[in-house]
Amino acid sequence: MTRPSAADLDPDDLGFEHVPETDQSFENALAKARDGTRLTVDDAVELLTTGTDAEGIDRGRKEAVLEAADRRRAEVVGDEVTFVANLNNNVTTACNTGCLFCNFKDTAHQFEADHDGEHAGFTKTPSESRAAVRAAVDRGIYEVTSVSGLHPAFALNDEHHEVLRGVEDAARAVNYKPPETYATDPDTYVEQMDAMSVDGVHLHSMTPEEAYHARRGTDWDYEEVYRTLADAGLDSAPGTAAEILVDEVRDVICPGKIDTQGWIDAMEGAMAAGLDTTATIMYGHVDNEMHRAIHLKRVRDLQDRTGGITEFVPLSFVHERTPLYEHGVVDGGASDAEDELLIAVSRLFLDNVENVQTSWVKYGDEKALKTLSCGANDFMGTILSEEITKRAGGSYGEFRSFDDYVELITSVGRIPVERSTDYRDRRRIDPDDGPPFGPTLGPKADGTPLLSERERAERTGDAATADD
Repeated sequence: MTRPSAADLDPDDLGFEHVPETDQSFENALAKARDGTRLTVDDAVELLTTGTDAEGIDRGRKEAVLEAADRRRAEVVGDEVTFVANLNNNVTTACNTGCLFCNFKDTAHQFEADHDGEHAGFTKTPSESRAAVRAAVDRGIYEVTSVSGLHPAFALNDEHHEVLRGVEDAARAVNYKPPETYATDPDTYVEQMDAMSVDGVHLHSMTPEEAYHARRGTDWDYEEVYRTLADAGLDSAPGTAAEILVDEVRDVICPGKIDTQGWIDAMEGAMAAGLDTTATIMYGHVDNEMHRAIHLKRVRDLQDRTGGITEFVPLSFVHERTPLYEHGVVDGGASDAEDELLIAVSRLFLDNVENVQTSWVKYGDEKALKTLSCGANDFMGTILSEEITKRAGGSYGEFRSFDDYVELITSVGRIPVERSTDYRDRRRIDPDDGPPFGPTLGPKADGTPLLSERERAERTGDAATADD
């Protein structure tokens, strides 16, 4: 089947079945939100639109929704704002999935050994991944997040390679080419997990889409795949690749990806394997408020069944360098008001997910701080590298120090708290104790800033003996 390109899409004729229309009223939905009554999809639509009885977002109604969400946040998690010391180590940008909202990937044929031409992508070997993680752990980080392209040579393990090599026309049937086809062999998912799981670091990796890639061409179930990865060192799984959990939207923006049920099945498999997960939404492209509300319902239902989701992460679509924008399917991303309402309604609707994250990478500092008064309580992490948003046109940086966090969080009257990936370990930071501030929860985190061995030695006057 030929997948549609962005150039084939008419933004005025997407023909969605789900539209933001309800028989509920905004006033009733807001009353339920304030009372703590479990919200319905129609309630969420009314709150996200500030009422379907009128076009546009009403400022007064919006502020009422934000106030209700901020009050709920205070009741559920108090005034602490959490963050984590982490590294992003994405293994490869090689990907043939063709998502129209993404500019992170590089078409995989460019990575083949006989390809004649330059490209800006990369593939890391397991030894390179291990070196990157070890250097970051020495600085004090204790979480590694790894989300990568679907390289055709990636397989779960050696057994999976043997299965895929036996598939007729494997490149077309299961998106597989053997490692010797490529200039750099990414090895297997198991080897990459083992390489990144060093020195007591928490490894947060393998999205539902990657888990599908790690079982393609087989009858293995997701629980089996995730147990194999956990044995190799995986500690938790990110619930990204969710985008919008409504297939009529997925058919437009990511027709090559797993469908809604596939994402849910993978998440359930990860949690059945004993892994914590997160859940996300990526909104502000061709989706509407009904799609967003349905997505929230599917996440809440999943949490009702499993209880393994530690945080919900709204991701506002960054449009500037994506096919959807370049071909005129969208003319921008979500507005500031939409971002604020999405975070607020996530807090109000997801009554079984304790933590809602905001993103300084997506929003910038000023706007991200505002969303801490819209229901969010987590402020991401240090992110020593972040390529995905940057490639899509994001411009808010790739690193956040603990000093930055303490200054930003205290500036809005909240309490800075260092946390572990799973939120089970926490440390309140007293601004009167510093600066400088640094992490303490990691295996080599001693409270000093995220410094390399050479930088640490220079601070103590031992630069001549530092080995960086």
